[in-house]
Amino acid sequence: MTRMSKLHNLSYLLLYLCGSWFGVAHAQLPPPVAQALAKAGVPEAGVGIYVHEIGAAEPLVAHRADQPLNPASVMKLVTTYAGLELLGPAHQWSTDVYTEGVMLQDVLVGNLIIKGGGDPKFTIENFWLLLRNLRAKGIREIRGDVLLDRSLFATDHPDPGRFDGEPTQPYNTTPDPLLANFKTFTLTFAPNADGRGVRINVDPPLPKVEIINNLALGEGACGNWITRIKTQVQDTGDAARVTFAGPYARACGEQVNYYSLLGHRDYVGGLFQHLWRDLGGVFNGRVRDGDVNANSVKLVSQRSLALSEIVRDINKFSNNVMARQLLLSIGATAGATAGTTGGAGAAPERGARAVQQFFASRGLPMPQLVLENGSGLSRIERVSARDLGQMLQAAFRSAVMPEFIASMPLVGVDGTMYRRLTNTGVAGQAHIKTGLIAGVRAMAGYVLDAKGRRVAVVMLINHANSHNGNAVQDALLRWVHAR
Repeated sequence: MTRMSKLHNLSYLLLYLCGSWFGVAHAQLPPPVAQALAKAGVPEAGVGIYVHEIGAAEPLVAHRADQPLNPASVMKLVTTYAGLELLGPAHQWSTDVYTEGVMLQDVLVGNLIIKGGGDPKFTIENFWLLLRNLRAKGIREIRGDVLLDRSLFATDHPDPGRFDGEPTQPYNTTPDPLLANFKTFTLTFAPNADGRGVRINVDPPLPKVEIINNLALGEGACGNWITRIKTQVQDTGDAARVTFAGPYARACGEQVNYYSLLGHRDYVGGLFQHLWRDLGGVFNGRVRDGDVNANSVKLVSQRSLALSEIVRDINKFSNNVMARQLLLSIGATAGATAGTTGGAGAAPERGARAVQQFFASRGLPMPQLVLENGSGLSRIERVSARDLGQMLQAAFRSAVMPEFIASMPLVGVDGTMYRRLTNTGVAGQAHIKTGLIAGVRAMAGYVLDAKGRRVAVVMLINHANSHNGNAVQDALLRWVHAR
């Protein structure tokens, strides 16, 4: 055999080997990914990977791709894609105010009813606008009660601390048809101007939340300041007391932390009274649950942002309660379309059935999909890497593709990926949703590779050493981009 023939044979061998990586699905992992897994202490059996170029006949990598695994917050991609398809990108929620009373000059004699429509982002600003429009109707005083109609969703909320024993963490906030301001309080800590203590400001300043401040101003570095503070919370749902004790370093300056306190009824009721008073309104009645009826007359409404904007908050910032609101809304408003029973009192199970039936109707059966609340804040939610990857391919061919892709964090630029892979070729070239809970690191999304090809990428790590998984994810994203 001539030297030239040997070179030709070697070339064919290299082409064959390259084809085996880039043209045919392989259970064997790309070497950089295998090396990163070994360094992270994660066995190859602890990960599911699916990589598929859009439009290609076969995936590039399919490693344990059919194993159902916990996706953590990557499950939000399932919820938001189904929501965009079933409800439409322009879908809006409405929070409405009704009355059964009569107007006597500027006095409403009778009850006021606020009906929750499930708005995932009904902020303080939106609540203020709703009540300002009510004042613009000429109502100054309400001589009756304020009833909160929270009948759209099932309201038997689970314990907010059930997931990890942290009921006051905002990420554990439970959904509600009248979710207001994510049921969250912003606490601002700062040294007093006279240098003799620490002040704590609460927003919104609701009377049912009491702050006991036993903090001592001291010297030294700030560091992880919140871990040095001893916090004790007593929250009965209708009232809360939070006690802070321990050192607060002068070097910390102003710091902010967030807490989820009170039940939904008392939070919304307290916020209503606070905002109504600020608008010059008068109200001395009670705030209680109650429903709109046939005699109720609508006074004003407040429309939400469009779903195309809501999904950006859900995915870019991994907002759990917004995702949970969306799944419940799918069950409540798209149930008939999906072949389930619509109506009031929608529970997560109804939304999950609607999502499953939607995928089946599109030729995307996902028998291994387990949806508990649609946010990924769950120990039982499951999906396989292949099912997620095939969903991403279907979404890319969908009319809602622009809204769906734009909702994901852009690597090295924004959202939960803004610090990842900066100053690399992947930065700005991949839309990736990540997820993490104890024992789980996951990612899924799209990579635009160096030759302009769009590739769907999924990696689900379920292992005790998953906390080392970011480097493994980065290795796969680099490999896909540079292939």
